[in-house]
Amino acid sequence: MINDTVIDDTVINNVNLYTSRYGKVTAAPLPADFAIEPTFDSFGRRINYLRISLTDACNLRCVYCMPEDMHFRPRQELMSDEEVLYLVKIAASLGVNKIRLTGGEPTIRPGVVELVRAIAATPGIKDLAMTTNGILLDKLAWPLAAAGLKRVNISIDTLDAEKFHRITRWGHLDDVWRGIRAAEEAGLAPMKFNSVVVRNFNDGKDMLDLAQLTLENDWEVRFIEMMPFGEIGDFQQTNVVTYAEMKQRIEAHFGPLEEAGYDYVDPSRAFRIPGAMGTLGFISSVTEPFCQGCGRVRLTADGKLRLCLLRDDEVDLLTPLREGASWDELRGLMRDGAYHKPWGHDLAHGHFAENRAMNQLGG
Repeated sequence: MINDTVIDDTVINNVNLYTSRYGKVTAAPLPADFAIEPTFDSFGRRINYLRISLTDACNLRCVYCMPEDMHFRPRQELMSDEEVLYLVKIAASLGVNKIRLTGGEPTIRPGVVELVRAIAATPGIKDLAMTTNGILLDKLAWPLAAAGLKRVNISIDTLDAEKFHRITRWGHLDDVWRGIRAAEEAGLAPMKFNSVVVRNFNDGKDMLDLAQLTLENDWEVRFIEMMPFGEIGDFQQTNVVTYAEMKQRIEAHFGPLEEAGYDYVDPSRAFRIPGAMGTLGFISSVTEPFCQGCGRVRLTADGKLRLCLLRDDEVDLLTPLREGASWDELRGLMRDGAYHKPWGHDLAHGHFAENRAMNQLGG
């Protein structure tokens, strides 16, 4: 038992019975080992990166992410640890070698350290990272690093404590700074910081303060265009600050930025303030998308394979898993879903994802 699921000793028709505090489900047994076969979508992009949302819940309520009175899914509708690992192994058999754990806020999931340890030990998984708000890293950074986590991206939108509290509604900046220092000491590097830039919230001095962190720290500070989702899509669309605007404002203060390399795969376009130790990145998902190099799919906390962050295309994996679908059947569902990954979003024509908020997708 990793967290909350007990495997029954009884096997009926070669199908394991699982009993958890949330009820009884079935799952076909895993093979003793598995071959690894690269998977490609219909455009020839290799699918090697899986982002897994461990929970839709969060200990903050950021204005660009979710309503303050957000309601979360009942725990029994979300994947158990064993179910996460089952699907991770299937993904690894299809050539996924990079995994990022997201949320909601992944560090609030009970037993997250042991889950990280089990994922890191999966054959074929070479890179395991996490995106977090950093609030609990003061306590978890060292255990997570020891369990096999390689890196963290920490979300931080301003260095102004009062404004941070206002953007996050509940958060305290001092907690994040303690988490940052703990993560750095634990070797969760290279350190990256994600800032979603929101018009009239943090699109001025806040950006400059964050950019200045790179002068004396070997960190990457990444500025992200806000993306429209769900109930608050209208707010998000009207408050997008474009990549071009962000770069122009930073250059007006620090001077022309130096290119630091762009491989057309990493969504972040890297630049450097002349003489700085670290780098600045810009993620232009809305205005200048990078779909040509995207090899990512996402697994939502309720077990849906999401094929593009900004589209509603999904494949249900958790229902057939709980109904006892075989390894080969689930593998076929995941492979077929990956093959039909769309080229990119359709924001230019006014279409945006409506069935989920950002906290349900993990970015």
